[in-house]
Amino acid sequence: MQTKLKKNRIIDIIPSQMESHPLDKAFNDKVTGSWRSYSTQQAKEIVDKVSLGLIKLGLQRDDKIGIISSNRAEWNFVDIGILQIGAVNVPLYPNMSEDNYKYIFEDANVKIVFVENEDLYKKVKNVEKRMNRNLQGIYSFDKVDNVNHWSEITEKADESDRENLNKLIEQVTQDDLATIIYTSGTTGEPKGVKLTHFNIISNVLSLAEIMPHDTSCRTISFLPLCHIFERTSVYFYMYLCRSVYYPESMDKLGENLKEVKPHYFITVPRLLEKIYERIMSKAHNLSFVKKAIFGWAVNLANHYDHKGNNNWFYNFRLFFARKLVFKKWIEGLGGEIKAIISGSATLQPRLSRIFTAAGIQIIQGYGLTETSPVLTSNRFEKGKYNLETVGLTIPGVEIKIAENGEILAKGPNIMKEYYNKPEETKKAIDDEGWFHTGDIGKFVEGDFLKITGRLKEIFKTSGGKFIAPQPIENKMKESFFIEYIMVVGENEKFTGALILPEFDFLKKWCQGKDLHFESNYEMIKSERVKNRIMKEIKKYNRRFDHIQQVKKIALIADPWSVETGELTPTLKLKRRVIKEKYQKEIESIYKDNLIDK
Repeated sequence: MQTKLKKNRIIDIIPSQMESHPLDKAFNDKVTGSWRSYSTQQAKEIVDKVSLGLIKLGLQRDDKIGIISSNRAEWNFVDIGILQIGAVNVPLYPNMSEDNYKYIFEDANVKIVFVENEDLYKKVKNVEKRMNRNLQGIYSFDKVDNVNHWSEITEKADESDRENLNKLIEQVTQDDLATIIYTSGTTGEPKGVKLTHFNIISNVLSLAEIMPHDTSCRTISFLPLCHIFERTSVYFYMYLCRSVYYPESMDKLGENLKEVKPHYFITVPRLLEKIYERIMSKAHNLSFVKKAIFGWAVNLANHYDHKGNNNWFYNFRLFFARKLVFKKWIEGLGGEIKAIISGSATLQPRLSRIFTAAGIQIIQGYGLTETSPVLTSNRFEKGKYNLETVGLTIPGVEIKIAENGEILAKGPNIMKEYYNKPEETKKAIDDEGWFHTGDIGKFVEGDFLKITGRLKEIFKTSGGKFIAPQPIENKMKESFFIEYIMVVGENEKFTGALILPEFDFLKKWCQGKDLHFESNYEMIKSERVKNRIMKEIKKYNRRFDHIQQVKKIALIADPWSVETGELTPTLKLKRRVIKEKYQKEIESIYKDNLIDK
């Protein structure tokens, strides 16, 4: 059941859910070690108390308020509470650097900040000492000694301010600024993306036209709520009256999936790849017979035709493959999963095919923070699903391909502007209102959009040939030996690559070859290890033109992560950071200009 919004504002979702289909368990989390549940009614009451408390603190319309926390019910309550008084939510990642916090606090003129715990409180206090002004308040969701608890806000709620709150709520329009989301991006300093209520709600309404409207559904939310992909998704769940569950942590996600038994969840390709790698890793420990059955099932799934053109004999075998093998995959995800939504980066078609054949439909979409975020999505209906693409344009949005191959978009979900960056805004949105995504793509089989690269990532070799690294990297990452790969070769004679091996898999291979190493650093120096990974590279090179083929590699021992700076929060490569950090390794690839044989 979908709710009906009176004014197309984010703050209308909970009241509308109250009227149409109130839930006993609207928001659920396990941050305290046991599940906490809040009904729609309780959520509305807490949200109002947050708004009234903020009014009592003197917060006003257009004031900027920060939230730094992992996913939990308090995030939603504070978010909506902020928006009800016409203030603006500035969400930040818990693992951002102090320098980025300082930049954002000062750029957005953040007044108060809600943090999750003591560590984040200390981090924000360190930043505050470096600022030219003090924050008006820092409130913690967890109870911390000598730190203001967020309940102090709700306790300040004064019913005598109710009329004032109602007026403030009435004054909020769909065109008002709702949030400023700072994109870490893969290059440069953060940019604040200004999104209005209707930017986001228009996306929710468009998705509601193309997605199933089943209620009594459970969803689990583990991507950061400060990322627009997850945030809009949660608003969408609320709009369709679905229960939202937040897990304890990523480490406990597997356990929490079995407890929640979700029907849907959102993820990014790298996390889906990790799920697959974990499944394949466990298969290595099976008995000979079970391993043979497992391999047969996966090979069968790899030949699945997503268009439904599988003959009766294939479907007959797939029936038994699902019973014998893939049933356990579904059980590992809780047992009731209907679909997994993937976005933020391109997913390997092979994984989409295998999971879909297994009975776990993968719905891949495409969008950006600046587009609130969804621009395209595959559908559940036959004929509207192509697992090698990011789907069809969603209702209300227009997409066209520029002469240089760049994807351009127009619609009510396009951002207002970049905060305090008028020149950047002019570069992003042209005079005709088209937003320049920076991604390269093409339409295939009519209206299905396929992403083929990123404009800024394309480089030219010394021979004048242009290389788009993403398609090469996506194909190479199919190897179990490779966790991350970054293609290099700008102004060089040939294409090379930095490779971070999948060390868990590599160690098992080494043990099987009676190779023993004390550390990852020692492992990557081994010629046998390098030759084995180069053998993988050569296998995938056959899919590419000669100039695109990776001729030499440098292996990396250090893990890449958000915390160490090589990855964005959605696990995409920060190429500039990696190039600077591993300049010597890149130079070693081209030191003598000799190509590995």
